[in-house]
Amino acid sequence: MKRIALLGATGSIGLNVLDVVRQFPQHYSIAGLAAGRNISLLAKLILEFKPLLISVLDAEHASQLCALLPAEWRTKVVSGTTGNELVASLPTADMTISAIVGAAGLLPTLAAIRAGKDIGLANKETLVMAGKIVMDAVKKYKVRLLPVDSEHSAIFQALEGGRKEDLQKIILTASGGPFREKRAAELEDVTPEQALAHPNWNMGRKISIDSATLMNKGLEVIEARWLFDVPLEMIEVVVHPQSIIHSLVEFQDGSVLAQLGIPDMRVPIAYALSYPARLPLQLKRLQLSQCGHLQFYEPDFDRFPALGLAFAALRQGGVMPAVLNAANEVAVEAFLDARISFPAIAGIVALTMERVDKGSEDSLDDILQADLDARREAWKIINDVSGGRETGWQSALL
Repeated sequence: MKRIALLGATGSIGLNVLDVVRQFPQHYSIAGLAAGRNISLLAKLILEFKPLLISVLDAEHASQLCALLPAEWRTKVVSGTTGNELVASLPTADMTISAIVGAAGLLPTLAAIRAGKDIGLANKETLVMAGKIVMDAVKKYKVRLLPVDSEHSAIFQALEGGRKEDLQKIILTASGGPFREKRAAELEDVTPEQALAHPNWNMGRKISIDSATLMNKGLEVIEARWLFDVPLEMIEVVVHPQSIIHSLVEFQDGSVLAQLGIPDMRVPIAYALSYPARLPLQLKRLQLSQCGHLQFYEPDFDRFPALGLAFAALRQGGVMPAVLNAANEVAVEAFLDARISFPAIAGIVALTMERVDKGSEDSLDDILQADLDARREAWKIINDVSGGRETGWQSALL
């Protein structure tokens, strides 16, 4: 029986993890749950899975949760970053699934690694912000870090078909999002509702917007650099609208190995949970005869500049990937609140990257400070845009 501490329990990935656990109760149980604001759903999950410890966003949400639970559960509720770290490093857990969205996943994931837990990583921001620190900790504490993102799981699986020293290239596939065929001028009028309507995947709000801007793919490039210990020059992105091939690897003899499957996150989740075994998932099977044509395109960096910003952040190194991520989180939030336009997301990120750049990738304090500084700067830019005082983000797109 593998006991799991789940961070991000009420999000899209978290709920899929719990669905896999439901299918295989003889193999998995839930030791701890961490969530944010969805208290009513979390209360139901607590009564179903009976974790030993539960963490929520803050003390206010902890009080709300306790009011929904029988008295015996109330001593098991903690909150905040400290609460998330306690769940992540729970002594009775064998594995921690890090599925919190955004920068909030970094410190709990590090806590789990330092506690000797194997990690199922769905929180790409952990490696985007502090890839060197995290991978050094993985080596130091001798834990396994298994990818849960469909693309990185595909690469992980394809690499098992050859030797790492023979690797020539990693090829990340991107669906292209809902606006792949839109002209640049049309993107100015995109609404949050349109951007959230992903053609293939059922994802959370923030990740859906990142997919629409292609920032999600940029973050995955940075994640891949650290996860597979390869330089940027060995990572390529190709747009594949059908989302059947989840990613590929090319070896030095020209052989290309791909992992194919239906677009369902339970497949990579199950593989991370069961590795190196595979679980008999009760899911629809891929029927190649029904797939039609599989298409591949070069990404358009002009229409979707967020992808290029991620490449630039990785090239610059230091704290710049953390700055990129923080500014993007702020800009996405502002777009979802209808405060800025869709193209302004990348523009605000670009301008923030010009203004915040101090710190070392070897210092967790520097990374966290850069994250904070970038958020403040991004909000300042957004407030200036809203007040008609800022035009720098527009030139940053050119």
